[in-house]
Amino acid sequence: MPDEHSADLRPDAETDVTSVVCPVTFAKATAALDELENGRILAIRLNDGEAARNVPLSMKDEGHQVLKLTDNGDGTCTLLVRKT
Repeated sequence: MPDEHSADLRPDAETDVTSVVCPVTFAKATAALDELENGRILAIRLNDGEAARNVPLSMKDEGHQVLKLTDNGDGTCTLLVRKT
């Protein structure tokens, strides 16, 4: 059964921060989010492990809405964040 809100979760922009490590991961993700208007969604591709644990928490701490964290099955995750 499809998610009734899946259309609401389409990202407006994407960024890949798999080439860096924390805390640079969060800094680069924040810089990409800063480019968007409030209410827009950013898809952030990041590495499993420390980044997948820390970036969603940091985004929440900054007041943004963490929508979904998906395991890509290749050692990376995709985090959807709505800018607030």
